[in-house]
Amino acid sequence: MSLLDADLGEGRGWTKVGDGYAVTKKPRGLDRTKFATVPFAAMEAIPQGGAYSPDFVMKPGDAIASGTYFERGDVLVGKITPSFENGKQALIQELPAPFGYATTEVIPLHPISDRHDPRFLFFYLLHPDVRHYVAERMEGSTGRKRVPEHVLLDLAIPDLSQVEQKAVADGLETLHRAITAEGYCERTAQDLKRAAMRALFTKGLRGEAQKETEIGLVPESWELRSLLDLCDIRSGGTPRKSVPEYWNGEIPWVSGKDLKAPTLDDAIDHVSAEGVEAGSRLAPAGTVLVLVRGMGLAKDLPVAVITRPMAFNQDIKALVSRGKFSGKFLRSAIYVHKDRLLARIVPSAHGTMTLNLNDIETFMVPCPADPTEADEIVAILDAIDRKIDLHRRKRAVLDELFKALLHKLMTGEIRVADLDLSAPDAKPVAEVAA
Repeated sequence: MSLLDADLGEGRGWTKVGDGYAVTKKPRGLDRTKFATVPFAAMEAIPQGGAYSPDFVMKPGDAIASGTYFERGDVLVGKITPSFENGKQALIQELPAPFGYATTEVIPLHPISDRHDPRFLFFYLLHPDVRHYVAERMEGSTGRKRVPEHVLLDLAIPDLSQVEQKAVADGLETLHRAITAEGYCERTAQDLKRAAMRALFTKGLRGEAQKETEIGLVPESWELRSLLDLCDIRSGGTPRKSVPEYWNGEIPWVSGKDLKAPTLDDAIDHVSAEGVEAGSRLAPAGTVLVLVRGMGLAKDLPVAVITRPMAFNQDIKALVSRGKFSGKFLRSAIYVHKDRLLARIVPSAHGTMTLNLNDIETFMVPCPADPTEADEIVAILDAIDRKIDLHRRKRAVLDELFKALLHKLMTGEIRVADLDLSAPDAKPVAEVAA
């Protein structure tokens, strides 16, 4: 049942957003050109997913040609597709000036009295049922549809007391702070890994002197080896889609869309053994898969180690180690020097990004003389990866909990008084998630 069709329970009813909020309008006679600086938020600065504050830039008042006027306490709702559907909105709690301007593609809503907590409206508008209801009422041409102001003002919203609004907002805010903290920890751990990789592949672990090479500094005893010297390089393929027996089997079939993490445990698509025989190829566990054709190369080098045998398509090369160095070490050695490979990308006749086979075969990576040093480097990076994964999984769990609580608190199925949100893993919260 949609939130908007829910029975809110005894003592609760519905009202309209417009009964508690109005669209903020620029005061008559205000001349922004007379202000030395004014906070400005472009659409890309409007957050999505629950963060409050936009990433303001300070602009001279006379440099703002157009925009939407807003004040402290406003909820800024992105009104154009797909910004609205994606949850782009902001809550102006702090403002380094009496007012600010944002993109013209937002609607600023201001509470008409202290009875209304704008945080409550902010979280309510994140509910997927609410987003869906409003999105169905957007107006305009395809690709440029916008939310009319009257649709937001006429939107039904639970009619809660000021105390109840604050309690719900406090609870959801507490949980979202935990989500934000986990995201910060994940990003910090990723920064740590990047720094560790640079240090490990230029200084090693033995405290050696460094030497200059064609790819930069490496430890004195290390040597440069080509990928062709270290690996068997294999090509993949795609079984015919018109043969059902080739697909939906037990074997993961990797394409560019799967290469989003250093380690790959599964793939979105799967093929049968017959599919592999007919049009693909199987790579053993520990193989490094690197994308050599596709738009995924536009920003990064998609490369991963597979943890079990997998098939792969023609846009990927499989680097099967000949045994001296593990796939995890080779993957890291490639990725830390990825900019040299990315510099070799050429667009095909159809504009697709491509790495030539020769570029892969001749790519040089630094290798320690003692293979145990390579294993120790892998162990260090694995430990950091586990920390990244821990924060990612905790954030995912908290995000699911946030969605569940958002619905249950808005419908009155549970009350904040029933929860202990002092810690994200408190028992009552865990019971709600279940």
